[in-house]
Amino acid sequence: MFNLKLESASINIAIDALVDQGWFFWQNAIPRSLCDALYFELQQRQQDGELQQAGIGRGQEHQLNQRIRRDAIHWLERQTPAQAQYLDLMQQLQLELNRQLFMGLFEYEAHFALYSPGDFYKKHRDSFRGAANRMVTSVTYLNPTWQTDWGGELVLYNEEDTQELARLMPQSGALALFMSEQLPHEVLPTQQDRASIAGWFRCNTSTHGIVNPPS
Repeated sequence: MFNLKLESASINIAIDALVDQGWFFWQNAIPRSLCDALYFELQQRQQDGELQQAGIGRGQEHQLNQRIRRDAIHWLERQTPAQAQYLDLMQQLQLELNRQLFMGLFEYEAHFALYSPGDFYKKHRDSFRGAANRMVTSVTYLNPTWQTDWGGELVLYNEEDTQELARLMPQSGALALFMSEQLPHEVLPTQQDRASIAGWFRCNTSTHGIVNPPS
């Protein structure tokens, strides 16, 4: 793997958009070679039975509910060079978010997400009762090709949930960023296997010496 870096000028544009409108769709953000390696890894993990059905909620509130969410996931923990390279890119972005916006981000967590035909994720926000520590959401798309009639778009809504802001097609290498607590969003039903990495930049909401709620 090469020592890849995100473009500084594009990072600045992304951060300005997050401030102005709460979201940004960064096309060709992640190099194709890295996307291909991550896509192959996700396919291999699926074949090896390493993906788990995704749930909703955290800690004691975590539950499986296929009426709301149907994707399968595998958490990134630097198990492979491709994972490490991707997490390094997100760390670069995290440092810039902290430097420019003083957000106090101290961690980035992410998982592969595979939506099989018919899968979806109903409208929700990426925050949890009593644990509002996810500040910025990222979604990176891995499929080498995607057609408009395959569905699977990420739909973003305004904070009041009264208007659709954007409908983002899962194009290889594209990176969607949005404010986790601010924007409701959903993944529309897909007609083909849809591969991505969902992630969250988190702040520290520790109290009484306990660092954050358990993931």
